Amino acid sequence: MIKDAAGLARRLEAGDVRLGVSLARAKDTGRVRALAAASEAGGWRWLLALSAGTLAWGALSGNRRLAATGRHMLASGILAAATKTTVKRIVHRTRPNVLMDEGLYEKGWFGPNVGPWQSFPSGHSAMSVAVACAASRAYPEVRGVAAAAAFGVVAAQVLRGAHFPSDVTAGALVGFTAETVVHRIGSGWNGRAVGTEADSSG
Repeated sequence: MIKDAAGLARRLEAGDVRLGVSLARAKDTGRVRALAAASEAGGWRWLLALSAGTLAWGALSGNRRLAATGRHMLASGILAAATKTTVKRIVHRTRPNVLMDEGLYEKGWFGPNVGPWQSFPSGHSAMSVAVACAASRAYPEVRGVAAAAAFGVVAAQVLRGAHFPSDVTAGALVGFTAETVVHRIGSGWNGRAVGTEADSSG
């Protein structure tokens, strides 16, 4: 049974690698390079700046809902970033472009802590999904735009040869989970605050 599971895992990994390489065949074309450049909007600097800017704008304008949204986006993005960074340092996997350009594919535990060996999971996917989910939770009317933007960032990582399909899937799961955790913690704090105010008023 263990052999069967190991064999299935190898077959799934091989399929993931084949699909990733196939989808990244046009990675060096002008169109995909432009898409890759645009997808940098899903990088941690831009997303944290967007989140902090939303928080500041809400605070300065007196819009509590907007400020709370920015705070939620910021916390979700930071948790997603911390999680993906931790996993990248534990698991090493070479990126599709390394395999395609250099013929090298390796994976394992605690490998080189350098970009070409940190394919798993996708940080762009993790943070894009986390921030998009946070914004959509507060403003359902932007859900479609936020989801489309996050999906575009996720897809671009595969097309440009930066990540295999399983990398972006794992990254998206990290982002979704991070936002859910932040929401539940925030809801718990708000509930306790309301309870405290009720107790003190009684």
